[in-house]
Amino acid sequence: NVTPQPSKKIAIHTIEYLMVTIVQQDLCSRVFHYYLCVCVEVSQPPVLIEMPTSYTAFSQEDFNLPCEATGNPIPTFRWVKDGETFGAELKGSGTLRADEEEPLNSYEGSYRCYASNTLGTAMTQTVKVIVESQPVLLKQQKIYKTAYEGNSMILSCNPPESSTLPHIHWMDKKMVHIKQSDRVMVGLDGKLYFSNLIKSDSRDDYICNAQYAAARTILPETAVNLTVMPSNDVHGKKPHLLHPSGSHTPVLSLKGHSVTLECIPKGLPTPKVEWKKMDGSLHETSGELDNYDRWLHFDSISENDDGEYECKAFNSHGFTTHSFTVTVEAAPYWVKEPQSLLYAPGETVRLDCQAEGIPTPTITWSINEVDDDPRRSVSGGVLWLKDVEFADTAVYQCEASNKHGSILLNTYLHVVELSPQILSSDGMVYRVIEGGEIKLHCESFGSPRPHVTWEGEDTVPLLSDPRISLLTSGTLELSHVSHDDSGAYTCSIKHTNISITAHLEVFNRTVILTSPQHVRALRGTSALLDCHFYKDPQLFNYPIVWRRDGHKLQDLSLSWIPGHSHNSPIIGTEHEWKRVPGDFNHQQLSLHPYCTYRFRVIAVNEIGRSDPSIPSGYHSTPPAVPDSNPSGVRSDSTDPKTLKITWDEMDRRSHNGKRFQYKVSWREAGSKNAHWNHGYIESPPFLVNNTGTYTPFEIKVQAVNSLGEGPAPDPEIGHSGEDNPQEAPTGVESTVMNRTVRVKWKEAQNVRGLLLGYKEEKEERLDRGKSKEQAKDSRVVVVHGNRTSEEVTGLKLYSRYELFITAFNSKGEGPHSTPHRFNTSEGVPGPPASLTFDSPSENSLILYWTPPVETNGILLGYMVQYQQEVESRDSLLQMQMISDPSVTHIVLDQLDPNSYYNFKVIARTAAGDGPPITQRGATLFDGVPPSNITIVPSNTSLNLTWAPGERHRNHGFRIRYLRKSAGGRWEESEIVNSTQGFYSLTGLQQGTQYHLMIMHGNYTEWEDVTRTRGPEMPAGFATQGWLIGLISAIVLLVLILLILCLIKRSKGGKYAVKDKEDKEVDSEARPMKDEAFGEYRSLESDGDEKRSDSQPSLCGDSKLGSEDSLAEYGDSVDIQFNEDGSFIGQYSGRGPVPHGNESSGPASPVNAVPPPPVAPSMSSILNRPS
Repeated sequence: NVTPQPSKKIAIHTIEYLMVTIVQQDLCSRVFHYYLCVCVEVSQPPVLIEMPTSYTAFSQEDFNLPCEATGNPIPTFRWVKDGETFGAELKGSGTLRADEEEPLNSYEGSYRCYASNTLGTAMTQTVKVIVESQPVLLKQQKIYKTAYEGNSMILSCNPPESSTLPHIHWMDKKMVHIKQSDRVMVGLDGKLYFSNLIKSDSRDDYICNAQYAAARTILPETAVNLTVMPSNDVHGKKPHLLHPSGSHTPVLSLKGHSVTLECIPKGLPTPKVEWKKMDGSLHETSGELDNYDRWLHFDSISENDDGEYECKAFNSHGFTTHSFTVTVEAAPYWVKEPQSLLYAPGETVRLDCQAEGIPTPTITWSINEVDDDPRRSVSGGVLWLKDVEFADTAVYQCEASNKHGSILLNTYLHVVELSPQILSSDGMVYRVIEGGEIKLHCESFGSPRPHVTWEGEDTVPLLSDPRISLLTSGTLELSHVSHDDSGAYTCSIKHTNISITAHLEVFNRTVILTSPQHVRALRGTSALLDCHFYKDPQLFNYPIVWRRDGHKLQDLSLSWIPGHSHNSPIIGTEHEWKRVPGDFNHQQLSLHPYCTYRFRVIAVNEIGRSDPSIPSGYHSTPPAVPDSNPSGVRSDSTDPKTLKITWDEMDRRSHNGKRFQYKVSWREAGSKNAHWNHGYIESPPFLVNNTGTYTPFEIKVQAVNSLGEGPAPDPEIGHSGEDNPQEAPTGVESTVMNRTVRVKWKEAQNVRGLLLGYKEEKEERLDRGKSKEQAKDSRVVVVHGNRTSEEVTGLKLYSRYELFITAFNSKGEGPHSTPHRFNTSEGVPGPPASLTFDSPSENSLILYWTPPVETNGILLGYMVQYQQEVESRDSLLQMQMISDPSVTHIVLDQLDPNSYYNFKVIARTAAGDGPPITQRGATLFDGVPPSNITIVPSNTSLNLTWAPGERHRNHGFRIRYLRKSAGGRWEESEIVNSTQGFYSLTGLQQGTQYHLMIMHGNYTEWEDVTRTRGPEMPAGFATQGWLIGLISAIVLLVLILLILCLIKRSKGGKYAVKDKEDKEVDSEARPMKDEAFGEYRSLESDGDEKRSDSQPSLCGDSKLGSEDSLAEYGDSVDIQFNEDGSFIGQYSGRGPVPHGNESSGPASPVNAVPPPPVAPSMSSILNRPS
């Protein structure tokens, strides 16, 4: 199942695919090529794709020397440090990283990486790694400077020395840059220069901040206090230079580097500065003025910038000058690089390596890192190898060096032998019109490169004819072709029997024998234009095209008989798309080919339009070749290795004939010699398979019908489908400034699609100084377009970050880049998270706080400030330092209990003091229960509210309450805090009065009497009618029993009624204690006491007293009165008295109030012991 495919060209330097022609077939003048793709496993020497550079390492994380290479077999890697082998051999990846267990100092030195496989060894340049500790600022005393108004001033900045120069920022204590001008500016040496001082320059916070980008550290020096004193003798001053000193400065620079010439003057008024080139024009150099014309800056200096320069500082009182001699030299750079190519055995190889530099560099060659080889010769940077063999397959190094450095190139020489082949099709038939041009193709492949020859049917050498030329691709080109050139042509490879044959057919020219003549005709009559021509008899399909004013014709003459004008002159006649004057009765119309028409005519005057005429008969136009091509030709490829060509379909009226279709043509873009491939389809889209990923193609679509093709279309550029990017971006670098990082990277390679941008994934691995549980903050930044840098803000200070860069296209993301790590510098901490206080006494207070949410570094401790609020004057600000960051409280004594204080707590790191958290407060007095309480009653509760004392400590108290009804007793609530301001006393009876009281020691702090809401609860079932009848019956029964007792007593037996009454009087006369109920004796004891031993009573065991009072039956009767004054007795059975509760006492927490009595059952009454 071999499908038609476009011809492919072979990439000689990779030899990964060979294309072998299987079949060629000529069907209806359409040529299809069938190919078989054969994958060949080819060895390849190491090719370095990522190499190290020199840098300074400040931590073990910084030590990262990349070394990556491709090759087959997969290369192995080894490192040499200071001339000796370093570490073990690496496989897969040669990137060298530090071992955390090894000291950082052990990694300082010069390194070179070697990548090797069986075909050779590639090596990198020697790079140097400098190891330094993090820059640290020594403790300094604050600097005080004083000067008079109008004088100049220089504020020095002396940051710690480092191999990486710091960038200097002059700021105030609020981290705001000092505003610069032509009067005040920061020099290249980091000093702050004042050309002349004014009063507003006085301030105490000139702070020099040194930013070490490589160390990710910013060090602030001690603030400088500058005092500008007023002067009554301020007068103009002639300019002088604060920097540089002297009158001349030599400057040596390297080509391509950045160079800045600086002149900072002093004087009053502030001098202006002008620059000029003494030996030429300043405009002809690359120098640009900057920093208020104090700098002449060369962004990338070149040899054209070499020469003498002068700066001139001037004001109204004079001028001064300073000259610079700029000498531009250059480190080595390549002028011509040797190419990595394939060679056949026996060939002579020339590897040309040319470099320039100032001074002129020395060029040396080595093979597989070995310098000596007698089989080679070197002359002026050119390496010659004669009669190469398979053993000469190797990696050759060219190194150029001078005093400013060295550069190195690895060149891959691959000696290989491949059998020659002809890739073009055999038996091709080429057709051309006499006098035209034609190319006969014979593309070949092989190593060594095949030598192609062409032969005609006669023995005359073809190349002796000046009309014939042989192109380097093997194609034979013929111009001004004649019939004598017809015949067979043979292409062969010299010294082989490989050949193909091409056939050339030459047609006679088409000649117009009689051309159209000028014709004059009356309007409305016919005119004939004649055209006779000759064509070659072998041309069967040929178009005949008439054009009028450059446009193809398809005309029709339409005529009509005008209708009645109805007394308003006809001003025009309308067809479907045409208007003609009113005196016309015919019109020439241009029609579309291969269409059927009917026509109507409408007359128009000033009154309006007439009805349409009766339609004409049908008129069909003959077919013609298409006169236009589709628009919107484009690629809409989605699948990798597939080209999807689409376009806007043409309207059917533009088909112009039968069997309409589209001819789709395509070829790889960038090669004018590539053949066009064709295919036919009736509607879009058109798919081409196995095209490679995101390969550019020239594409065009042409309209075709049975009569021929439309006009030749212009090609458009389209691409085959995209795939995910194959390679990750490299060269990731970062520059950190406080909470911002600027990330740069090299443009991604092998994107395999239209690069839409990059994604920068940043992950906070671990805050330095924090626990692992506080780590992980991931963030993705999308950079659209081709930009290769991005600034990311909002980073956390004193944190370690790891970022990846990945390229993306419409298919998705590619692989991540090698992890790049950076640290943000330590900063001032945030405010403590919370601040509370407690006051154990009226003169002391304890502050409590929690550490900041963002420490931004290692906490060194806290600063506690407090100040008494005094109306008349500012009080003394008191301060206490806490050097232990784990301490989060402090006790403040000897405070004034009558004043408020403002408290501040500030966290501190090595970077400085953070913002404070503030709190206003005062000491607290001893707490007391509330004395002003508002009561809001509800049905079963009382809601108590009060205003807590603003400066009183909490005091716990209980609320005592008494239900002012029968059976009520004093109860207490749970402990209530005076600071809570609200308490709900629940579990009360509705419609009941209560007495509430709060005690403070032995004193009553507050009391009140109130009532719950709702109606008063009825006492049991006393209001029920049936119960009244029952009680009446019981009373009647009691009366009967009393009568019986009296009768029995009258018969004999003495009842101590008098003694009992005396006892009752005594009992009733007893006072009641604390508003509690009186104490009553048990009737049982009375009965026992009064009962005569010699006169047993029938009622002795009934426990009934005198009929004078029912109240004595306290164990069974609870007397309540109705509204009419009558009473209702509630009776209840009484069981045996439990042991220990024989006597009844007043209600108390010990002797609880008994529950309300319930209605007795009849059986309980009747079963009482008599």
